[in-house]
Amino acid sequence: MNKNQLLKFFGYKLIRFIILILVVAIFSFVLLDLSPIDPVNAYLRQAAVSEAQRQILENYFGTNVPLTTKIFHWLMDLIHFDLGTSLIYRAPVIDIIIDRASASIVLMAISWILSGIIGFAMGVVAGKNKGSWIDKAVKVYCYAIQSAPSFWVGMLVLMVFAVYLGWFPIGFGVPIGVKSTDATFMEWASRLVLPTITLSLVGLAPIAMYTRNELIQVLSSDYVLFAKSRGEKGWDLVKNHGIRNILLPAVTLQFLSFSELFGGAVLVEQVFSYPGVGQTAVAAGLSSDVPLFLGIVIFSAIFVFVGNLLADLSYYLIDPRIKESEFND
Repeated sequence: MNKNQLLKFFGYKLIRFIILILVVAIFSFVLLDLSPIDPVNAYLRQAAVSEAQRQILENYFGTNVPLTTKIFHWLMDLIHFDLGTSLIYRAPVIDIIIDRASASIVLMAISWILSGIIGFAMGVVAGKNKGSWIDKAVKVYCYAIQSAPSFWVGMLVLMVFAVYLGWFPIGFGVPIGVKSTDATFMEWASRLVLPTITLSLVGLAPIAMYTRNELIQVLSSDYVLFAKSRGEKGWDLVKNHGIRNILLPAVTLQFLSFSELFGGAVLVEQVFSYPGVGQTAVAAGLSSDVPLFLGIVIFSAIFVFVGNLLADLSYYLIDPRIKESEFND
């Protein structure tokens, strides 16, 4: 792959990224503007003010101007990386997102890696032993966990390991009364375990079922039957002819699961009171914090776009046999 092809690819992705952010920003802004949410009332919190003071706040938040003007000002601020000021935290939205995103990214990254590795391994074992009790157990687990909401799984994990057994703290990112900067690594890590387990348990089901079904198809193909006739069998057969053919689509599916990962993190963080972007999004929605909520929407769009971009790149990093012409499509 030459330099021109690489530049063309990233240029095409950059154009798509700009269009995506514009569409998401405008669509989200219009929906919030049409909703009954009023930033002025959210800011005042039922405090009694004079009409002149309310007028000042309306001018500050821009609620008394036409919708097109609001959108234009919002996009201009977005270009300058100005997402406004949060009504809850009384701080710049971008600072809050950066602070909370670090906690969420650690949670999602560890969960994403664990769910990918464990899910792929479960799928390989189930596919190799099709029809056995192992295969049936994996299928039952995957079907059950896929039909269960992530917040319900989180509450079960919380009750078992934190309430009944008492092995881990109930929630929060650090102990109550301790600043995040003063917390030790073990105090922080012990509160990360249960949210990570919950998000991993939910995320590994799709990759496990997909890997199982793909491996079963591969093992029934003609070239695998030919390999069996030459004496190959067992794990050597799966390793040489199965994993090599199912690894690429499995990795791609895992990268494409970024949207589900973010959605699951929102619920899991709420269950465990974990101080990440997900819990902040819920707080912004309940408190009618429009600037913060819009900022998190933009962050989530960027997060999902990066996942899709990494999925595209994984094709060419894992399997160099793919034609370069596909890179330009």
